[in-house]
Amino acid sequence: AYRGDESGTFQAVPHNLTVIPELVIIKPRNTGDAWSVGSQFGATQYAFAYLNDSNGYGLRNYNSGYGDYYSAPTSTAVNVIGGLRDELTDFVGYLFATLAGVSKVGTYTGTGADLNVDCGFTAGARFILIKRTDTTGDWYYWDSVRGISAGNDPYLLLNSTAAEVTGTDYIDPLSSGFTVTSNASSTVNVNGGTYTFLAIA
Repeated sequence: AYRGDESGTFQAVPHNLTVIPELVIIKPRNTGDAWSVGSQFGATQYAFAYLNDSNGYGLRNYNSGYGDYYSAPTSTAVNVIGGLRDELTDFVGYLFATLAGVSKVGTYTGTGADLNVDCGFTAGARFILIKRTDTTGDWYYWDSVRGISAGNDPYLLLNSTAAEVTGTDYIDPLSSGFTVTSNASSTVNVNGGTYTFLAIA
């Protein structure tokens, strides 16, 4: 958690991941503003979206000068400006990175057929979040409490207030991660579609 200071250039928000975060989600706590998501960090660009809508990801350059944006994060801080550091606004941030056997932030390209997503796990994923990046698409979320099985797997859409969906088989268990099934060929496994995901073992 941090408070925006709106002074200088970028506000360095310290973290203790000890590695560069690959997925950053930040939300103002005392306003109704959106959940900002930055992922796929690279040397010059990052992908940006909002957790509360279905719009596609947009690539932005670091230091781009508009909206909610970042400078390149480091292993000790996320550097924010714009709407992510408004003065006297309290924020909460959730930061994720890949850790062997524990978590995986990654991407895949849909095939329309059963697709195994290898996360480097040994007993499968217990939490899966998937978002299409090349066009509009919902934020699909599964967990092992609701059930991840070879049959139907209940899911929620984080950008929707709708009740969980229980009658679909979009994902299946896989010891090294998860399988995106051919049943998801119109959602999270569109042939040629690109997706980002967070999986936790």
